[in-house]
Amino acid sequence: MTTFSSTHFYTLLVIFGIGVVLIEAGRHGRSWPRALLAFICLIIYPVNQIVLNSLDFSIPLNNILPLHLCDIVALTSGFALLFKNTFFAEVTYCWGLAGTLQGLIFPNLGFDFPHPMFWSFFLQHGILVIVALFLPLAMNWRPREGVVWRILFWNQVYFFSIMIVNRVLGTNFGFLAEKPSVSSPLDHLGDWPIYLIWIQILATVFMTALLLPFSRTINIWRTPRFRVNPKHERSGPA
Repeated sequence: MTTFSSTHFYTLLVIFGIGVVLIEAGRHGRSWPRALLAFICLIIYPVNQIVLNSLDFSIPLNNILPLHLCDIVALTSGFALLFKNTFFAEVTYCWGLAGTLQGLIFPNLGFDFPHPMFWSFFLQHGILVIVALFLPLAMNWRPREGVVWRILFWNQVYFFSIMIVNRVLGTNFGFLAEKPSVSSPLDHLGDWPIYLIWIQILATVFMTALLLPFSRTINIWRTPRFRVNPKHERSGPA
């Protein structure tokens, strides 16, 4: 598929339209958008495997093991929607908008419309970005205090864990072993391993920027360690 082609443009436009409809329905108290999004997030991996197994070539480990960032976000998205879990919502929001959105804009896809891989790729990436926006806009989710350092910690957990997996299995999850074969922003960040340093820096900047709007109501940098009941702050006898 050619990036920024007419097919790519109209696909993004359709995803945007679907997102608007789902978010607006959710904002008006409809329960079906949340149920539909959760269902798609949790079945997208087996759907991708069915599509891959229909192709006439040996499937690499990169496509079998669900260790790409978008595969993990699919799970956190489903759990965030079903259980209204704040941790999963934080990860979905940050990784979905700072990571998965890049996949929509610069798709690493060797198949064009109407190939089944085209549908499964944009279904997964589109739904995850929609969920990342659905959580704060339709469900009124807000992160907990101290979210910035918590997200940066989990970034490092994923980064170094996947580096080890890639080293052991010879895979390229997260494109941490080599750049994607198609044109992407990584082409402007230097060779390996220099671009890995830039990935870390840019991820920190983007995710912090995504969390800044919440700083009006919570302290996104630090979690209060100890809260005192106002009654105990009075001086003198009660």
